Amino acid sequence: MAIILRLDRVMADRKMSLNELSERVGISNVNLSNLKTGKVKAIRFSTLDAICDVLDCQPGDILEYQREEPQGR
Repeated sequence: MAIILRLDRVMADRKMSLNELSERVGISNVNLSNLKTGKVKAIRFSTLDAICDVLDCQPGDILEYQREEPQGR
């Protein structure tokens, strides 16, 4: 996938644990862990909004676009 999740980096910068962020955002540890490790295919804007609010960051701090190389090169 060309979208890279950098949630772990932002959380580390803010010294916030998975449990604390989960409680403050209002989503389960499992769902947040899946998001943190990039095991999700989508994220709701309401969830992204809540995460950015709690971490005091912009969506671009969490999401990064990385162009995929065409196969065969």
